[in-house]
Formats: sequence, structure tokens, C-alpha cells
Amino acid sequence: MDLRLDALTKSYTGITVLDRVSLHIQPGTIVAIVGANGAGKTTLLRALATVIKPDGGQILFDSQELRRDRLDLRKQFFFLPDFPLAFADMPVVRHIAMCLRLYERDAPPPTDRIVELLEKFDLLPLAEARMGTLSRGQSYKAALCAFLAVDPPLWLLDEPFASGMDPTGILHFREEARSAAARGRTILYSTQILEIAEKFADLLCLLDHGRLLYLDSPERLREQSGGDDRALLQLFQRLRSDPGNA
Repeated sequence: MDLRLDALTKSYTGITVLDRVSLHIQPGTIVAIVGANGAGKTTLLRALATVIKPDGGQILFDSQELRRDRLDLRKQFFFLPDFPLAFADMPVVRHIAMCLRLYERDAPPPTDRIVELLEKFDLLPLAEARMGTLSRGQSYKAALCAFLAVDPPLWLLDEPFASGMDPTGILHFREEARSAAARGRTILYSTQILEIAEKFADLLCLLDHGRLLYLDSPERLREQSGGDDRALLQLFQRLRSDPGNA
């Protein structure tokens, strides 16, 4: 999915959270949205997911303006927050089935894919367990299985690497994301972990106090810094202290 943001703005009680953010993301791209606490990462994802309404600017999916009343466009993305919301009494497998039905991906039911995902994320023995009985990491993996089963054109994930998933779960998530990008999916995730962003992204989107300070590839950043592995950290520190150089 081709994604464009044009001068996106959002404020809360007089504080600017997104400051005229503009960017263009082509299909098949993995984007790491990087920034400190309060940078605007979650707000950006929530605006893309129509959870909140921007004060100004446009969001375009394949040249069509995204609005809350465009259900057809809203079915083209899936937003997974850092603490997934689910019915506590709903079994894991029913949660997945509900998501598939909402996204109209349940005809015919992708049974083999569901079993594959539950096995991959070590949840098959918990398929009938209620969501409210799971640990944080298990709950996130259950929500992620529903996410992956739906397989939307646009992925929106808030802090997946700080979700409580075990290392195996994180590894499988990365594998699934790379496979999805190869199929043309557009993937945006937020993180505060700079090392992950540098190693697992085609584009780095650096935000600070709602401003877009940098949008380019990790390779380009390293080239500009003479191959320094600390390039993103140094850029982050420099731009935060002197945003006029962005």
C-alpha cells in the first residue's frame, strides 16, 4: 500500500504532538518510527489507525484520503497497540476467528495458517485458553497471531519489541514481517531501541516533539557517518540539540 502523509498535525491542550509531518512510504517497505518518550510515535500510529482525528493535514492510502467513514480503507490496515485490547473471557482461537471475520478474511477459514501461527508462537497448547489468563507476552503473541492471519496491506505496530514477547517470538515476528514486505505489505512500527531500528528497517523515521527530523535508510545514514555503528544515536542526539540541522 502506498502511504502519504501531508502536513499532519495534532495538539492536546495546546501542546503540539505532531507538527506538520509529511512523508511518503512505498509498498514493501519496513519503517521504524524512532523517538524518545513524547516524540509523537504512538500519536502518529493512532492517527494512521483513525483512533484519533488529526487537527490538520491529510493521510492518503493509494491516493485516497483516509477518513473514519471509509470502512473500505480502514480494512486495509491493522493496528496492534503495545497493550492489545481483547475480550478477557474469549479463547485465543476465537479471538483470531473474530478478527478474521471483522476483516472478511474468513471465507474459507484459513485453518492451516492459524495452526501454523499458533505453533510458531508456542500458543497451540493455549488455543482454548481465555485471553485474560495469559501473560503479557503470551497475550501479545495471541494478538499478533490474529494480526498475521488477517495479513493486512498496511501493518501498524506500537513497540512490538517491548511487548514482553520471548526471543523466539521476536525472531518469528521479524521473519513474518520480512516475508510480508516481500509480498508488498507496508510495515510501520515504533521503537525506542535504536539498535533494532538500525538493523530491522528499510527506512528510519526519526521524530522529536512531533517533528519529523530524519527519513532515510540506515545504510545511507551509515554512509554519511563513515560506517559508524553509532550513527543513529549520534544523529538523534545532534538533531534533538539542534533541530535546525534536520
